[in-house]
Amino acid sequence: MQPSAVTGVHLSGDRRTLFLDTQVPSGAHACVRNLKAALTDPMTDLVWVQVTFSSPAGDRASGCTQESPATAKARLPEPLGDRDVIVDHYTRFTADGAKPPALRLCGKLGCTPPATGCTPASYDQALMAVGAPEHTYPDSERCDGKWLVLDFSWRTGPACGDSTAPACSSRLGDRWFFRAKKPGWAPIIRTSAGGCRDVQRKEPAFPSSLCESLTPLSPSLHPSYPPPSGSPTPGVHSTASATP
Repeated sequence: MQPSAVTGVHLSGDRRTLFLDTQVPSGAHACVRNLKAALTDPMTDLVWVQVTFSSPAGDRASGCTQESPATAKARLPEPLGDRDVIVDHYTRFTADGAKPPALRLCGKLGCTPPATGCTPASYDQALMAVGAPEHTYPDSERCDGKWLVLDFSWRTGPACGDSTAPACSSRLGDRWFFRAKKPGWAPIIRTSAGGCRDVQRKEPAFPSSLCESLTPLSPSLHPSYPPPSGSPTPGVHSTASATP
C-alpha cells in the first residue's frame, strides 16, 4: 500500500538521507508493517521515491480506520544537491526557497507559481482557484493587476473534427470576479449577470471600469433551471380555491 499523503520531506546533515513524513492507517492494534521508502529510478536531475507499507486497513474489521503520522527513510547514493524530489509520482518537493533541513512542498502550479497579474499563466491559477472543469479555456478577461473579471467556457459535446456540428460545438460557461492576494487570484463571486451590481454588493471596492459595460452571459452558456416542484406526500391532498 501507499500512504494517503506525504506531507513533508527533510534532509540529514550530509544531505544523503531523506526523511519523509507520511499519513498511514492507525487503530487499536498494529496497522502498519514494513514502512519504507526507496528510489525507483537512478538519480538524474530528479529523485524519484516511492513509499510503501503493508496494512490490514482494507478490512475495516481490523480496526485500522484512523490515520496517524509516520516517517519513512530513504538513503541516496550521493548528496541531493539542487535536485527536486518526486514522491509516489505526483508529490514534488524542492530545496529552492526552502528552510533547511526541510524541502518545500510544491503546489498544483509547480514549484515556482506564476506571479499574480494579467497573464495567461496567472489566469490558469484563477481557473484552478474556482475548480473550473478540465479543458476549460478563457473567453475574455478584464484585468488591472489588482482585480480580474474572467469569462471562460468548456466543451460539453464529443470530440470530433466537425466543430460546426451542434453536438461538437456545445459548451457551457461561467463568469468569476477575483481580487489579487499574495497566494494568487482569490475568487469574489460567480454570476452570469451583466454590469457591476452583483460584484459590488459583495466587494464594493471592485472598480466600475472593469464591470460597468459587461453584458449578461448567454443563457446557452449559463442555463438556469427552476427547482423541481414538490412531489405530493402520500396521504396528503391539496385543495385549490377558485374565484367564482
